Amino acid sequence: MTAPQFSTISLDIDDGIATLWLDRPEKMNAFTPQMKDEIIAAFDHTDANDDVRAVIVTGRGRAFCAGADLSSGGDTFDYDKRAGEDHRRDGGGQTTLRIFRSLKPVIGAINGAAVGIGATMQLPMDIRIASETAKFGFVFSRRGITPEAASSWFLTRTVGLSTALEWCYSGRVFPASEARERGLVRSLHAPDDLYPAAVALAHELTDESAPVSVAMTRQMLWRMHAAGHPMDAHRIDSQAIISRGKSADAHEGVSSFLEKRTAEFPNKVSTDMPDFFDWQAEPPFD
Repeated sequence: MTAPQFSTISLDIDDGIATLWLDRPEKMNAFTPQMKDEIIAAFDHTDANDDVRAVIVTGRGRAFCAGADLSSGGDTFDYDKRAGEDHRRDGGGQTTLRIFRSLKPVIGAINGAAVGIGATMQLPMDIRIASETAKFGFVFSRRGITPEAASSWFLTRTVGLSTALEWCYSGRVFPASEARERGLVRSLHAPDDLYPAAVALAHELTDESAPVSVAMTRQMLWRMHAAGHPMDAHRIDSQAIISRGKSADAHEGVSSFLEKRTAEFPNKVSTDMPDFFDWQAEPPFD
């Protein structure tokens, strides 16, 4: 499948890895409604494209994403004055919910300033790594608004309630070292080493793993870590292991191990996800 062309982002696919570049470097990759639509479309493509094993999200230029585009001035966050948008729904939340539904692993490579939506859009990514020079800020209270992008759900699960409250109350911008210490990012890298590290990590996560198993695992772990009881996980785990156990992938996985060779998994995410669960279900917005 040929990667689609966009205006505010770029999507490159190479050797099984898709890189989604936030691509408004002259505006520090500030977030716009068009960027929201294009990010959602890009994840639609990566899910449907069996050549893609993992997705890296990073920024072009010196910023990851400096937050919402503030060119509308004081009316920036007044949804009643934003033409062509669903005035009931936060665009950042639509973005993060789409990333949450991804069937491919998602790695955030945070190359520079990540403020506002630039910070919250990272939260549904599976692993975040950052440049040593990156800065982060959940600055909403300093703009007279509140956290968005479903971050009231994601942030506490990533760094804990106390840290989430501290960062959101103060709205201060903090260095990558603090993001690492508090668990927001996995590792720090010299600027020139960040993207190669993200690519290496993407290959480590996916090169020897069955794509359908990875897709199922991503959704099972994300959805079950907020479940009310481990029985919820036991129900889906049981169906998943039974379904996978009789698949061609399982036969190949065991055979390749016994034969001491690299597995060639035949099942595809686009056609072979089991039907006992709606893997990309989303509750309605009422």
